[in-house]
Amino acid sequence: MTIILDTNVLVAAVRSPTGAAAEIMRRILQGEVKTVASVPLFMEYEAVLLRPVHLKAAQVSAEDVNNLLDVLAGVVVPVEVFYLWRPQLKDANDDMVLEAAVSGQADAVVTFNIRDFLPSAEKFNLKVMTPSDFLKELRDGNH
Repeated sequence: MTIILDTNVLVAAVRSPTGAAAEIMRRILQGEVKTVASVPLFMEYEAVLLRPVHLKAAQVSAEDVNNLLDVLAGVVVPVEVFYLWRPQLKDANDDMVLEAAVSGQADAVVTFNIRDFLPSAEKFNLKVMTPSDFLKELRDGNH
């Protein structure tokens, strides 16, 4: 199953290293889970993760975050968005995630904000799942 991560999942992975989001990140970095991202989305990942509030809460440095992003960049499948489907969602940043998911032929958007992506994601045959639901589906072999 190919997924795309909403930015809030990366934030959760960094801030809570024992949570479901961090487990998904470990699986992505180990090559067990395929993820896609566009350059603008990856830039959002960087900008948000480097906010002082997240660095402080996670007790990590900017260098730690940059190292994580460097490794993630090495395994993520890059996506070019040729067609903008906007506006589909209330938040333009969520539209960016949706467009990259569609362009990258992802099967699911993994997010903590399911309501933000529904029902629009379903128009593109995309599942919208929380990190814990995604891990459950992996464990159950429904991918």
